[in-house]
Amino acid sequence: MGAPNNLNLAQRRIGLTGGIATGKSTVADYLRDRYQLPILDADLYAREVVAVGSPVLQSIRDRYGASILLADGQLDRQKLGAIIFADPAERQWLEQQTHPAIRACFERDLAQLATAPTVVLVIPLLFEASLQAWVQEIWVVACPADQQRDRLIQRDRLSLSAAEQRLAAQWPLTQKCEQADIVIDNSHDRAFTYQQVDQALGILGNA
Repeated sequence: MGAPNNLNLAQRRIGLTGGIATGKSTVADYLRDRYQLPILDADLYAREVVAVGSPVLQSIRDRYGASILLADGQLDRQKLGAIIFADPAERQWLEQQTHPAIRACFERDLAQLATAPTVVLVIPLLFEASLQAWVQEIWVVACPADQQRDRLIQRDRLSLSAAEQRLAAQWPLTQKCEQADIVIDNSHDRAFTYQQVDQALGILGNA
């Protein structure tokens, strides 16, 4: 997606990433609710850019046919996921359609937050899409591989093979952790996770 045009070097930009189902949303929700930090989430933008009537949704329909849509005209994300995670070429095609639009969403909202001291960018594919230049520090939310797989299967109601396809589409967590400024261990209870977040922000938990 390339670096944003309006990079604000005076602003603390935290890139929050990790693996699928490791708990990025748990950390992002805490940062928003406990510290009132603005959260810009690539996953939410990914839904926005394929809304009914969008050019990206039309491109997807043109490629896969009307059966890729639900009865109300919205994208059948489960069906699309089955296609793109089974075929890297199709996943690459989809990213070529969505990434420029997602980038535009980030730039739009970053412009509105130009005076915010700290902004959190939740980007699951931060490393895979080479977006490190977007942020000044990188936090990786991690847990053991077997725990990640089990959470993914339970959360998305996937078969083991479908879960493994999705995991294989991302960098291994160990590789992400090696390049992180902060690693948040989300393998225990939420209190344990939140304590690490407090420390990472440089704020005492009882502040």
